[in-house]
Amino acid sequence: MLMKAKHVNKALEEAVPLRNPIKIHEAMRYSLLAGGKRVRPVLCIASCELVGGEESIAMPMACALEMIHTMSLIHDDLPCMDDDDLRRGKPTNHKTFGEDTAILAGDALLSLAFEHVAAKTRNVSAERVVRAIAEMSSAVGSQGLVAGQIVDLASEGKDVSLSDLEYIHVHKTAKLLEAAVVCGAVMGGGDVIEIEKVRKYARCIGLLFQVVDDILDVTKSSKELGKTAGKDLVSDKATYPKLMGIENAKKFAGKLLGQAIQELDYFEADRAAPLYHLAIYIAGRQN
Repeated sequence: MLMKAKHVNKALEEAVPLRNPIKIHEAMRYSLLAGGKRVRPVLCIASCELVGGEESIAMPMACALEMIHTMSLIHDDLPCMDDDDLRRGKPTNHKTFGEDTAILAGDALLSLAFEHVAAKTRNVSAERVVRAIAEMSSAVGSQGLVAGQIVDLASEGKDVSLSDLEYIHVHKTAKLLEAAVVCGAVMGGGDVIEIEKVRKYARCIGLLFQVVDDILDVTKSSKELGKTAGKDLVSDKATYPKLMGIENAKKFAGKLLGQAIQELDYFEADRAAPLYHLAIYIAGRQN
């Protein structure tokens, strides 16, 4: 992860140089280059390599996914959304640059993501590039991240069932993680069976990511998390610990991890090892 994240960071630095208009590019770079574990781009690259592709083939898509993820964080932190002051251990974008610039920085990153994939991808057929872009688009739009966010906002302070909560998290968090893995496999030349296997794997780790996030929100401090702890409790949001209790939420996380690993049994162990360990990492992360 450290090695691949280093490669991703270098590619992101090159993708968003500081140029005119200076303020908007400063705001874009502030959040995009603020650190983070680069889970989505690393998953994309690992999935590409799993089916026989090379890192260079997947890198533009990997960067695009991180741009979209960063956009979602910038917008999610806005006062009209989750109203947060801290992200990745730093003041949120709107606290540093103002709400107007933060909104535009998110918009610019979203637009650049699609441009970057279309313009920078090499040695991949146009058919596969278009297929991957369609997958990425679906993950972020009204049937993906936006759907999860709008239902999440509408659910604050209300009684929410486990199925409703799963809908929120599948769309708000898991869809983009799924897109990362599927797009990597598509770019790498994966066949129908391989792509379906990694999709099922990704759905499990996507939901797993959010279950762990919910648990960390009530068990860790803001300093440990790098973002404001206890926000879900203050906002009266539905979470897995709230609906299931912390111990049952941990058991559910373990079940999801087991299902994800099972999907990887189809592949050669050596090639599947990065995705296997990424799943373990997601389950055991502490921030």
